[in-house]
Amino acid sequence: MTTTPGTGRRGGALVALGFALGYGLLRLYWATGGRWGYTACDRTRSPGPAEMADGCGAERLATLPFWSGWGSVLLCAALVAVAAVAALRPGRLGAVAAWVCAAALLILAFPGHLLFQIPMALAGRPSDWADLTGRLLLLGGGLSFAAAAAGTARRDTPVRRPEPGPVPAWTRRWAYAAFLLPVLGFTVPHACWLLGVPLGIPADELRRAAEEIGVLPGLLLTLAPLLGGLLTLGLAARWGQVLPGWLPGLAGRRVPPALAVVPAGVTALALVAYGVIGIVMMAEALATGATTWAELRTGWAVAGTELVFLGWGVALAVTTAGYHRTTRPTVPVGVGRSGGTAAESLSGGVGS
Repeated sequence: MTTTPGTGRRGGALVALGFALGYGLLRLYWATGGRWGYTACDRTRSPGPAEMADGCGAERLATLPFWSGWGSVLLCAALVAVAAVAALRPGRLGAVAAWVCAAALLILAFPGHLLFQIPMALAGRPSDWADLTGRLLLLGGGLSFAAAAAGTARRDTPVRRPEPGPVPAWTRRWAYAAFLLPVLGFTVPHACWLLGVPLGIPADELRRAAEEIGVLPGLLLTLAPLLGGLLTLGLAARWGQVLPGWLPGLAGRRVPPALAVVPAGVTALALVAYGVIGIVMMAEALATGATTWAELRTGWAVAGTELVFLGWGVALAVTTAGYHRTTRPTVPVGVGRSGGTAAESLSGGVGS
């Protein structure tokens, strides 16, 4: 086992502080009248190319809504305060606050849509680049606060990092589920659609989607969940703890647990949120009559994608928890809160 020092790591907190200051200044610029890089488009709908070109009229806005303007500035000030506490006074309270900030930023980033919008934008489809860039900033900020939370909790005792070993059997089972769900529920039907096979989707709707999306973005969308599922298997394999031999210069090195846990946890959160939002929207459409059960049955593969995302996110979350449980540092037996052994603590008390 490897012994690590019991001091809090401040690197992540300093990165989070830098993000909060920089993003806060950008929001202050927008609140005081600047509009460069700002978009007024509503992300809950799909604006046209002309609307996206000028940020849905962002330059014509005299003032911003409160939560897009001064409200965001105040929230950024809160982010600065949390990051400063995490950097200067590590402790449990700072860690909890940093986790709350990380979750809020990740939810606001709407990362589920980024999985689809970025490949389409790179393939040349008209996109709201201001919105994409802003949400990537929020995603990066959320990751920085997650790293700050992971390294902020002060440990006054030395800890040992366990040697690489097998994960529990239940973790492996959930990892296989987290691999098979996106492959069978997303990659396979999308591959059929790329080939022109209307599996679980009306033929006319498939033609419209193929014309709108294009071959290259469709191929990227088809392969992305497959690659994500393959990476998930690393959480249950040895190469998820020790880098494999075919990596030049890195072979045999230990994988920092946070390097696996944080991205996997963020992805699981995004998938669960995306699935829940999709299911709620379908339920609302059924309740208002915007769609019917017959239409859902006709397009069962499209409707079922929301359940796939939800199940995938849950399976990935459980797998990540199992990986974390296997790789988390432990406090050696007989070590007291001060960092010494119990015998040393006792002798110190007697001598005094």
